[in-house]
Amino acid sequence: MSHGPEIFDRHLLARRRNRAASTATAHDFLLERVADDVAVRLSAIQRQFPVALDLGAAHGVLGRRLRDIPGIETVIAADLSAALLAQADGLRVQADEEALPFADQSLDLVASGLVLQFVNDLPGTLIQLRRALKPDGLLLATMLGGATLHELRAAFLQAEEEIEGGISPRVAPFADVRDVGALLQRAQFALPVADSDTVTVTYADPLALMRELRGMGATNILLARRKSPLRRATLARALEVYTERFGLPGGRIPATFELITLTGWSPHESQPKPLRPGSATARLADALKTDEKSTGERAGPERGRR
Repeated sequence: MSHGPEIFDRHLLARRRNRAASTATAHDFLLERVADDVAVRLSAIQRQFPVALDLGAAHGVLGRRLRDIPGIETVIAADLSAALLAQADGLRVQADEEALPFADQSLDLVASGLVLQFVNDLPGTLIQLRRALKPDGLLLATMLGGATLHELRAAFLQAEEEIEGGISPRVAPFADVRDVGALLQRAQFALPVADSDTVTVTYADPLALMRELRGMGATNILLARRKSPLRRATLARALEVYTERFGLPGGRIPATFELITLTGWSPHESQPKPLRPGSATARLADALKTDEKSTGERAGPERGRR
């Protein structure tokens, strides 16, 4: 379980993912995109990954892509939601991403699509994943980033301030790509990389976007959320603000999803190591075919003294 600050109601997340299971295939366009991207990235790596974990498997979209990749022999689907997991193929384990049931050095690959943004203790989860990977095993995970649904967040902030005289959190505080990269390093992954891609989707109106989010099982699960029902006047004003501030020609509205992909390897002696400071055998100026010029500053502890 999480030992850090509790941000998300994980029990509510499980209930909402269970509720969304019956119509999951109608709202999985983002997961399909992520699965395609993961497959492309893995196809460029000349490695065998006999045992792979599909973490946050949902109804099995990513897992089915993994099974088509040469060198992957066994795929284990793991998800918090029993109802979603029932639709996945092959080996299945109902598991909480914050308390993983896998033995140390038991996995060759961990692939994950769009669940790590709802983990309370992301550093702890990354450490668990690194330990579960065999030496030179790979983590390849995509999560939602900080720019996600910024339009919806802004619309509700303005509407609640105007109608209710105060605000409550309605869109999760997703992580920044630089922070995620630092967390990979903190979890002691080798060769850590975090990159970001922004997807903009258009909807007929803000209500259509909200229905999509409900269908994804991705509605508000913040512990600090206002527990009373949303007032009609507040909702109506939020819809107006969204359309006024972000509406497109023709009447449709955009919704932004930032996809952050994390790549990291479990440490192994065969991996490239950074050179020791001062161990370079060639000058940068020679490599760039330019002249080295002094800045005029004197080295040593007396520099800058008058």
